[in-house]
Amino acid sequence: MSSNSTLTESLHEKTIVFGLKLWVVIGIAVGASLLGILLILVICLTIQTWIRRSRKAFKELPMTQIPSAFKDITEVRVADQFSSNDYVVHDGLLLAIENGPVESMDKDAVQLVQEDNSRHREENNLSGSLVHTDGCDGIQSVSVCEQPSVHATADSAPLDGLPEFSYLGWGHWFTLRDLDVATDHFAKDNVIGEGGYGVVYRGRLSNGTPVAVKKILNNLGQAEREFRVEVEAIGNVRHKNLVRLLGYCVEGTQRMLVYEFVNNGNLESWLHGELSQYSSLTWLARMKVLLGTAKALAYLHEALEPKVVHRDIKASNILIDDEFNAKISDFGLAKMLGAGKSHIATRVMGTFGYVAPEYANSGLLNEKSDVYSFGVLLLEVITGRDPIDYDRPPSEVNLVDWLKLMVANRRSDEVVDPHLERRPSTKELKRALLTALRCIDLNAEKRPRMDQVVRMLDSSETGSLRILKPCH
Repeated sequence: MSSNSTLTESLHEKTIVFGLKLWVVIGIAVGASLLGILLILVICLTIQTWIRRSRKAFKELPMTQIPSAFKDITEVRVADQFSSNDYVVHDGLLLAIENGPVESMDKDAVQLVQEDNSRHREENNLSGSLVHTDGCDGIQSVSVCEQPSVHATADSAPLDGLPEFSYLGWGHWFTLRDLDVATDHFAKDNVIGEGGYGVVYRGRLSNGTPVAVKKILNNLGQAEREFRVEVEAIGNVRHKNLVRLLGYCVEGTQRMLVYEFVNNGNLESWLHGELSQYSSLTWLARMKVLLGTAKALAYLHEALEPKVVHRDIKASNILIDDEFNAKISDFGLAKMLGAGKSHIATRVMGTFGYVAPEYANSGLLNEKSDVYSFGVLLLEVITGRDPIDYDRPPSEVNLVDWLKLMVANRRSDEVVDPHLERRPSTKELKRALLTALRCIDLNAEKRPRMDQVVRMLDSSETGSLRILKPCH
């Protein structure tokens, strides 16, 4: 009993801690310890939850600007786009043929240029130029298609001064706050484009670099899908004629892409939009834009593995810088075509007037679909007309049909955009028209590769036009 009473007395003795009794001090110490342990557990659980969410967001990743609303991407029906008759070029003349079903991957099709159809693709980094030599009656031409290295070190100038941090190993991982500040809280005054999949804002990074921020709308997972596709397609590649993807934002349900800012509008605005009211693109500037576009497509089709099919080549997706260099943008519909695959089956998507007929008919997609779209774009640049224009007479609504009819009637000199201050020479016009007609051939196998298109557009001698005819 004496020991118990002694313990009780000891517990009730006052301590030097604010004069509190010993049992009170012990109770406070035990309580504080328990609270500390609980706090540590809460912090650990919070960190683990954040890490799991971050990993989940990036685990879903295999790893320009938005077109105008009136040309939104739609599911295309071939019956609305192609007429019952089409034409082919033969020895410089346009002959009518019936519009039958396109044969897919016909290996016995007549080749318009005699050459080896092997891919001429290097296993390692590609730099300099892809060189192809084609012979036709002794005439030779050499490709000038530039092929930057897929893994070349990117010019980091736009990101100088920013923290060096990237979860994916390329580009810059921006926080939502970074982009909120850069766009002045996503102000309406900074909107430079919008469409079905999102809104593009003009912004300025903390280091002063102007950027375009694409905020993808989160409609039933569309944000995640488009984000993934664009990152796969151009996240780690560089070409002077591709809009550069500087970085990204993945935060909660937000998915944003940060591009270099291209400051001179797009091809559509120069041909049909507000910029056309102030000035008309010269023929030389138009050909420079088209040549740059062709080089970028040749790079996507020939230099990458897997190759990239853009699937939405059109005027509003061709951005133009202040030196009139083209930059292809908006890879939200892009598809990858792996080695050994001649095509992939996919839902028919694209912009009305630009979609290749065999793709619209069958849903089978390959790089020749991009070639067709480029051919339509080339006709649009030559004529200054929209691919589909319901304000024109019925026979002129479809640009491709009208153009073929005009050439068949030997009225090709009448198709040039009347807004051009200086018309192209006969030789220049013929080169452009024949190149376009080759690209829109109904037989996809007969369409040229994009590196061939580069040679056609870049030819400086009349004799080089012979590559547009079949060798006999």
